[in-house]
Amino acid sequence: QVQLVESGGGLVQAGGSLRLSCAASGGTFSSRNMGWFRQAPGKEREFVAAITGIGASTDYTDSVKGRFTISRDNARNTVYLGMNSLNAEDTAIYYCAAGGPAQGTKITSPKGITWNFPNWGQGTQVTVSS
Repeated sequence: QVQLVESGGGLVQAGGSLRLSCAASGGTFSSRNMGWFRQAPGKEREFVAAITGIGASTDYTDSVKGRFTISRDNARNTVYLGMNSLNAEDTAIYYCAAGGPAQGTKITSPKGITWNFPNWGQGTQVTVSS
């Protein structure tokens, strides 16, 4: 079982930047695909970004392309989400997710890649003030 702990959320002005971190423990981190999702008030949880185990491939939802960057440090068992040019529509709880063999939440990204995420963190709040 993988445990995931997000950090780095907070209040930021529109146009500002934040970097979220997700520290993983348990299991083998480097072989797992990792992802970020978000859920805004009154909306369903949505895919934000994902990265393969060795970081060779990344995937983003259209609304964050060019503004957000997902990366990982396998030596630190940590995945990051760098967020620039934030706007009010980015306000949400951001969740880290880890792939694995178990059946989990499956999504097909705009790029046409199907990701499976059975492991989830508790989330970190990002609030962008306009």
